[in-house]
Amino acid sequence: MKVGLTFDLKDAYLARGFTPEDAAEFDSETTVTAIQDILRTHGHKVELIGSVDRLVACLAAGERWDMVFNIAEGVRGRGREAQIPALLDAWNIPYTFSGPDVLALTLNKAWTHAVVRSVGIPTPDFVVVHKGSEVHDLDLDFPLFVKPVAEGTSKGIGPRSLVENGPDLKAACEDILERFAQPALVETYLPGREFTVGILGHHASAQCVGVMEIMSRKDGDRSAYTYGNKMNWQQRVSYALAGDATALAVRDLALKAWKGLGCLDAGRVDVRLDARGAPCFMEVNPLPGLDPDCSDLPILQGLSGGRYEDLIRSIMDSAVLRADKQR
Repeated sequence: MKVGLTFDLKDAYLARGFTPEDAAEFDSETTVTAIQDILRTHGHKVELIGSVDRLVACLAAGERWDMVFNIAEGVRGRGREAQIPALLDAWNIPYTFSGPDVLALTLNKAWTHAVVRSVGIPTPDFVVVHKGSEVHDLDLDFPLFVKPVAEGTSKGIGPRSLVENGPDLKAACEDILERFAQPALVETYLPGREFTVGILGHHASAQCVGVMEIMSRKDGDRSAYTYGNKMNWQQRVSYALAGDATALAVRDLALKAWKGLGCLDAGRVDVRLDARGAPCFMEVNPLPGLDPDCSDLPILQGLSGGRYEDLIRSIMDSAVLRADKQR
């Protein structure tokens, strides 16, 4: 097939003056090259498209593809992850991963909590804060956890995210409001074990790749999988496959959330245990990082005994199967 590859290249945005945190979700040349090489190995003709502005120019020039392998996170707006899938839908070009409806929904953590709760999946209690004065009216018990409502890669999550009192809550919310120009999500803190669940496939065929426990090392932030932990994971966290009874319950919850949200092809569901040891949904990533060396899903794939090449092939196979059914 003729396959286009859409992506946001991290080095290009850093060169434009983005900070490392601003560009944290974007892809390295290593990732783009690895996916390109694997697709070519499997007989596809691959064309590098790049970001949404390049896609618009290519479509306007009459270029088309049999499939687009989409890993572009987008830059502007709350619907940034949905922009490329929406364009491809308009031109009737199939693509990997979820559509614009799912990507727009799941980038907003509060909306996602509301939807997964509607299908019977527990989440922490939460409130969305739009200005600092609203923290005085919250009906939530401390400790609480504060994060941006619509960011990925643990951006905005750090040692100050876990708060024990009103002044710290107000300061944490105001910091999010100022730095990210978006509301803060305030949740009841989940103090238990943390997991991420890798999932491949779509609808009834979705299957769990594995359940990976994320554990903070001595120098890591123990409150959560923070931005600092994620960026320096070799020194600050340990990953291990989990297979005990709790992990099985985590797996079942993650699959139920994946199917309930209608996510496609591949991604991760993050789960943490509450104070009673019960699994709670935290968030879903239906457009997962695919860096072969440091992204969670490839790491989980490797721990489960799979190869990175097989991960990319499985994503393509799922997307092609969906496209064939729609023809």
